[in-house]
Amino acid sequence: MSTFTFATVPQIIAGPGCVARLSELTTTRLGPRVMVISDEGVVKAGLVQPALASLADGGADISIFSGVVADPPDAIIHAAVAQAIGFGATGVLGIGGGSSLDVAKLVALLCKSGDALDDIYGVGKVRGQRLPLVLVPTTAGTGSEVTPISIVTTGAYEKKGVVSPVLLPDAALLDAELTLGLPPAVTAATGIDAMVHAIEAFTSASANNNPVSRALAKEALRLLGANLEIAVMRGTDLAARQAMLLGAMLAGQAFANSPVAAVHALAYPIGGRYHLPHGLSNSLVLPHVLRFNATVCGDAYAELAPCLFPHLEPAGQAERLSGFIEGLALLPVRLNLPVRLRDVGIPKDGLPLLVESAMEQTRLLVNNPRKVSQLDAASIYDVAW
Repeated sequence: MSTFTFATVPQIIAGPGCVARLSELTTTRLGPRVMVISDEGVVKAGLVQPALASLADGGADISIFSGVVADPPDAIIHAAVAQAIGFGATGVLGIGGGSSLDVAKLVALLCKSGDALDDIYGVGKVRGQRLPLVLVPTTAGTGSEVTPISIVTTGAYEKKGVVSPVLLPDAALLDAELTLGLPPAVTAATGIDAMVHAIEAFTSASANNNPVSRALAKEALRLLGANLEIAVMRGTDLAARQAMLLGAMLAGQAFANSPVAAVHALAYPIGGRYHLPHGLSNSLVLPHVLRFNATVCGDAYAELAPCLFPHLEPAGQAERLSGFIEGLALLPVRLNLPVRLRDVGIPKDGLPLLVESAMEQTRLLVNNPRKVSQLDAASIYDVAW
């Protein structure tokens, strides 16, 4: 067995209602002045209130930044950091979807580290330390609550990542009560996003692809496969919602250590240029990347197949492989998601720009089990259109 590393969050707390006991349950002391990072929709929906009440009961002063938007630009990061510094924050609490959690990570870092945001894009460029940090997801998809990654939109369209173990929070809380109001389309897209994390972690060409990540990826797919359609069709099913949060978190742990690849590389430009949710962008290209990769990692896909589709357990290798890819191609249809790039308003003449942007995602493409050339990327987008 080759040498590998595996790092994750020191404390994970899971269970409906756990956020209402945040101050009691987290061993991390956020201190007397807590900066809360979220978005306007989450705040208006009242999802931050249980955490705020718990913090207030613990005697903390609170400042709320609710200006996070999807695919947050660097200006949002700077505004949140300025508010946190002006407030004298002693700790940061992020509540929301992946964008809010990513912003919270960077606020906790930049308030203390002395790093400049422009200097830390890439892998392992963070030099300083961060403030205490607790993350609470309100969607079951990104796994950001257990990953050392923050994604920022720079310029008009480009996305860059800050990747450092310093970004791993001190604690993550998984409370399904905060996800009960998610619309079906958001539930579906974020759930497929989590599936992509598990699949790409399992087949990653990273030198740190490891047995822990692979085991977590399989269990994540079992949970997600068994519960996604229930969560979409019966959104108040608390058990299904909690299972989705757990599955997304396990997938996050997997890809945090065995990184994602071409699905994400091709999805990022779609989200960046056309402002589509990240999970939907992944869903649009997923089956086409799977077919492209199947020539080199078909055995791995066949191994994963029964995790998502238990009826394939007794099938042979070839039937498992085809069932896995076609099952994932049909999943968004069953969940009423758009399945073609043209369906979400992407013009055919916009594909070359997507190709150009995708090929710049070298941090991700290097992890793909099959090398992706510019012609390959163009072909995948063309079939997806």
